[in-house]
Amino acid sequence: MEQAQLGPRCLPRAAAEAPAGIELRHLRYFVALADAGSFTHAAERMFIAQPTLSQQIRRLEEIVGTPLLQRRREGLRLTSAGTVLLDASRNVLSLVDHEVSRTRQAAGLGRQRLRVVVPPGLPDALAVETASALRSVAATADVDVAWMETPLDAEFSVIRQRRADAGLGWLTDSPEALAAPLDVMSLGEFEPDVWIPSSHAAARRGSIGLNEIVSMDVIHGPRRAAAGTYHAWAKVLRGVNPRFEFTDPPFRHSLPMVLAFAAAGDRPTAVLTGPSVIAGTRPGLPRLPRSAGTQDMVRVSIENHQLTATASLVWNGDLPRPLQQILFETADGMTSPAPARRAGLVPVSTLPSAGHF
Repeated sequence: MEQAQLGPRCLPRAAAEAPAGIELRHLRYFVALADAGSFTHAAERMFIAQPTLSQQIRRLEEIVGTPLLQRRREGLRLTSAGTVLLDASRNVLSLVDHEVSRTRQAAGLGRQRLRVVVPPGLPDALAVETASALRSVAATADVDVAWMETPLDAEFSVIRQRRADAGLGWLTDSPEALAAPLDVMSLGEFEPDVWIPSSHAAARRGSIGLNEIVSMDVIHGPRRAAAGTYHAWAKVLRGVNPRFEFTDPPFRHSLPMVLAFAAAGDRPTAVLTGPSVIAGTRPGLPRLPRSAGTQDMVRVSIENHQLTATASLVWNGDLPRPLQQILFETADGMTSPAPARRAGLVPVSTLPSAGHF
């Protein structure tokens, strides 16, 4: 939902003078509306009738005394005031949810919960190791982990907007470039697999340069699957050839089919995967079984490791401190000792469980 620059709209005097009576449901409805972008979709997500949602949003505007959104032909747009309230609403709802969880835990009615995003397409070894380590540390702190499988953009918006608490994803810029209140710990540098026809000169060397890659059709993506690495790597390749563009894969979930498609192309075609292996390491060069009428495709490395992404555990810095400790110890246990961006974190084993704070 976009932000509209609007002047104040006059609301009824009685409404402007009415005592504040904002309820959590008003904030939940408003956040749902902002995320959905339309009253119809928001009402469906909240399992309420659309007229009821419209009525509650109007009531919220009356309480705060100013318009929060504007209906446009192209959809809803937040006003400047609406943008401010949206951020505040996410803060309030996140805090309430966590503190209710702690209260229930203190009463013996449940355990505190950490919502963690593991996007599709991560290397299996990375996802499994991180998930196993996180579950172990969280169990020690008496915290449940709720897993969410959803894509993460380069800005980690799902976490920044407090729809999740933490996530495992790819950094293509320095950690300092992340917007507040995000905190991050790096888990290692990864690079993609590159598959090229076995007849290509680079196949004999076992490595390929960027100037050779941009001279070929390169299947990679689609953009929406991993926008961060897609844009970062496209930028690097356009530094070699300003007109370079990726070609979307014809099949999203079958590398063998994509490789067969590339091998049968009229032009030399390469296949570039997402981050797959630790940068600087490379197993032997496997070949696809030879099929009639097509050439083999072989896997090679990129010279000088010029296309990389950093596997990172990212979390919201406004989380209760004990939950941040869990994330810190998880990342710290998977890497050599290195400081997190947020100072003062210590191993969870030296702290009381999260429910005691």
